[in-house]
Amino acid sequence: MISPLVRRQRLATELIRLRNEHAYSSARLAAEIGVSRQRISELENGNVVPNLDLLGKVLRLFDITEQQQRQIMTIADEARERGWWATYAEEMGTRQALYANLEAGASEIREYQMVYLPGLLQIPSYTEVRVLTDRADGATYSHTRALEARAGRQQVLERPGGPTYEVVIDELAIRRFAAPAPVIIDQLDHLVHAGHERQNVTIRVLPLAARIHQHAVPRTAFFTYRYPDPNDPVVVAVDTVTDDLVLTEEPGVRRYLELYGKLQDASLSAADSLDFLAATAEEIRRNRNE
Repeated sequence: MISPLVRRQRLATELIRLRNEHAYSSARLAAEIGVSRQRISELENGNVVPNLDLLGKVLRLFDITEQQQRQIMTIADEARERGWWATYAEEMGTRQALYANLEAGASEIREYQMVYLPGLLQIPSYTEVRVLTDRADGATYSHTRALEARAGRQQVLERPGGPTYEVVIDELAIRRFAAPAPVIIDQLDHLVHAGHERQNVTIRVLPLAARIHQHAVPRTAFFTYRYPDPNDPVVVAVDTVTDDLVLTEEPGVRRYLELYGKLQDASLSAADSLDFLAATAEEIRRNRNE
């Protein structure tokens, strides 16, 4: 399925474009179809499930072709869909549900990880440590559901026609253990295997000593998503301690795309990165046995 969140953003863009092309303010549009201005704002902000009856009234007011109407209604139908994550978003954690939504239907996912090893390639034991450690006081989501959700999200890389996935992992995330050493060894082995065996997966390591163009040191982890429809927005999600910031406006998105390019250029090649991960896993094993 296509990300409902992304389709809501696309619908909002289409409606604002139509309104501007017909020289309507949101207040005038609301008055013409007999609804409050707030109802129009809800359609155009892309944050709520669209009301099809209201949307139909808006489209009939504007002079557009039947084909254009069908296209916009199709986008609205897709924006109303409920993904597998929606049925138990509170149990799995709202942050996990957000990322599952963004990943749905993506054609390309790019990720920079600063302190953790990448979620879409995590083994269950690593995920479990992080779920238990990061669980905030008073959190209501289920530890079991969170693990199930991570496994469900990882299936996006397995589906036919699934996205290409590339991650830049900061050496800090490899050297500073976010789980016990035996788990880290297994996780690094899994990354090496995935990098060698999965054609749609590329793993790069950003060395601590790497020289990044213009000294563009990243402040946090972030993700970029592209979708098959070229008119859908490119989306950036920025990982913070408590929440996730989702960007769809071009200026903010462009800055993160440019930053990712600089991190990519400063990283080891894919082959050298896998060698680095394998050597690090072996180093940890050796140190444990001494």
